[in-house]
Amino acid sequence: QVQLVESGGGLVQAGGSLRLSCAASGRTFSNYAMGWFRQAPGKEREFVAAFTWSGGTTYYSDSVKGRFTISRDNAKNMLYLQMNSLKPEETAVYYCEARLFIASRNRADYDYWGQGTQVTVSS
Repeated sequence: QVQLVESGGGLVQAGGSLRLSCAASGRTFSNYAMGWFRQAPGKEREFVAAFTWSGGTTYYSDSVKGRFTISRDNAKNMLYLQMNSLKPEETAVYYCEARLFIASRNRADYDYWGQGTQVTVSS
């Protein structure tokens, strides 16, 4: 089992920045690919960014590329998402998710996820 706890969400004005954190515990963190997904009210959960288990490759959705940065610290069992130039339409609950080794853009491929952290971007 892998336990994931997100934090860092909040209220920010459009154009502002937030840094989300995800604390992982339970298994060897470095063996897991990690991803960030988000879910707005009434919408499907969508892929935001992901990191392979080795930390060598990152993936981003086209909508956040150039504005968001995913990073991980295997020594601290932490995953981060730096979000810049936020837009009101990015208001959502952001989830940290994990699966063994290979990153995926597909939500169904992930085995573990946290409770989410709310990000609200005001216009």
